[in-house]
Amino acid sequence: MHGDETVGREILLHLIDFLVTSYGRDPVITRLLNNTRIHIMPTMNPDGFEATKMPDCYYTRGRYNRNGEDLNRNFPDAFENNSVRIQPETRAVMDWIKKETFVLSANLHGGALVASYTFDNGNPVTGSLEGYSKSPDDDVFIHLARTYSSNHASMYKGTGCDSRQTFPEGITNGYSWYQLEGGMQDYNYVWGQCFEITLELSCCKYPPENQLEKFWRDNRVALIEYIKQVHLGVKGQVIDKNGNPIPNAIVEAEGRSHVCPYRTNEQGEYFLLLLPGTYVINATVPGFKSMLKTVEIPDNTGNFSALKQDFSFPEVSDKITSRVASCPKIPLYQELTRASAAVKPTVHVLVLMTVMLVIFK
Repeated sequence: MHGDETVGREILLHLIDFLVTSYGRDPVITRLLNNTRIHIMPTMNPDGFEATKMPDCYYTRGRYNRNGEDLNRNFPDAFENNSVRIQPETRAVMDWIKKETFVLSANLHGGALVASYTFDNGNPVTGSLEGYSKSPDDDVFIHLARTYSSNHASMYKGTGCDSRQTFPEGITNGYSWYQLEGGMQDYNYVWGQCFEITLELSCCKYPPENQLEKFWRDNRVALIEYIKQVHLGVKGQVIDKNGNPIPNAIVEAEGRSHVCPYRTNEQGEYFLLLLPGTYVINATVPGFKSMLKTVEIPDNTGNFSALKQDFSFPEVSDKITSRVASCPKIPLYQELTRASAAVKPTVHVLVLMTVMLVIFK
């Protein structure tokens, strides 16, 4: 999405070729493709790429789109009002996310060597006062980031790009690294029901052409292992007494409620990424009693299939047509903070201070 960060673009082209040419020859890739729907978008900012006439390791005008906007600051934000005008590229991706049932994603960048995970923004509700913005699925995100880093040729070393910045195990919480408003990975997680991490793949944003093959070799195993993680957790379908799918039913694991509840798609399907363990899954059809089921989730990534757990609501007899049930694109965590404050004792403190801001299937 930053046109001058070219390594990710080239790696994805290599990945497409690798998947296509390995199918039917490599048993792992064959099983992966037989059981996984994979979408690959090599570039979100073609104008920025074309605008990068003079390659530079650090910064060029190609970071931005044709309108001079940073696309990774252009999405609705769950913590504060993002006043920027949504760009055509951003709108197209938002529409794509709404149309498809994405479960796992990665956003490829350059300029560092680390796997960064949500949240990028935060407030006291998510722990920002401690310098870490924690999502309800923090354990899963840490696992996803570690999966990529540990399978990368050198990211796992955590040395970063210079002695001033290190990343233990090659991973970081986005907010702990630096606060970011309007980022794509937070949007995907909150409104797209898709677990996305940000992969910084090269210290040099636009390296020489003769280094591209090495970047592919460094990332090949990590990319495949990361894609396999879409088969973590539990999946299933919510149906009525006649076997018809129920769209927009809320299905969540207890103790992991999302600020925008995760719902079934038009086929009544749901997907929850969860680490191996015991969970209580709560399925709710508006107007009817919730259904709870306890599941024991194994590590099924090697079998390319998450645990299957369907829900049948016998009291629902009329086919429920799909309705728009998405959350409004407003700062949902800001509203949650206000709601929390409304039920807590208020302590009034006057502080005088000077502030300097630096800165599938």
